[in-house]
Amino acid sequence: MVISLIGYMGSGKSHISKILSKKIDFKLIDLDKEISRRNKLTIPEIFEKKGEIYFRKLEREALEEILASEENVVLSLGGGTPVYYNNMEIINHNSKSIFLRTGVGTLVERLSKQKEKRPLIANISDEDLPEFIAKHLFERNQFYSKAQFTVGTDSREPEDIVNEIIEKLYL
Repeated sequence: MVISLIGYMGSGKSHISKILSKKIDFKLIDLDKEISRRNKLTIPEIFEKKGEIYFRKLEREALEEILASEENVVLSLGGGTPVYYNNMEIINHNSKSIFLRTGVGTLVERLSKQKEKRPLIANISDEDLPEFIAKHLFERNQFYSKAQFTVGTDSREPEDIVNEIIEKLYL
């Protein structure tokens, strides 16, 4: 089984995937880290040097390879992964998908502290960040909502979120 965690940047995919993979003794793969490792560049460097379209092609290739070849894996996906190509269909066909639903207020709080690490929001002012996130999240929700399971994350402890995921997957 492959468990794919999807959601907007800052929703906790990386953190939750670490806890979940340890608890169920599955391998952990972070798609962005895998792309960085394969290309010997950070995600911001890939965006800066090659552009987002190039990054999305790398992301698609890595996603397909992992879903075709891995078993007993928790796969943490980038916030944009489900939005491009027919990635969401591939994710749902080859894994159990979990949408970590997180509200705009929580996302703004988390992301305002991480802007320099996030290429899509690095140049957005703190004042404009809430509106950007709300608009972007609205656009992406049509893809995220196709996940097989949804777990709310606002005001919840990571362990509670992990337990709900395990319960939903009957693990």
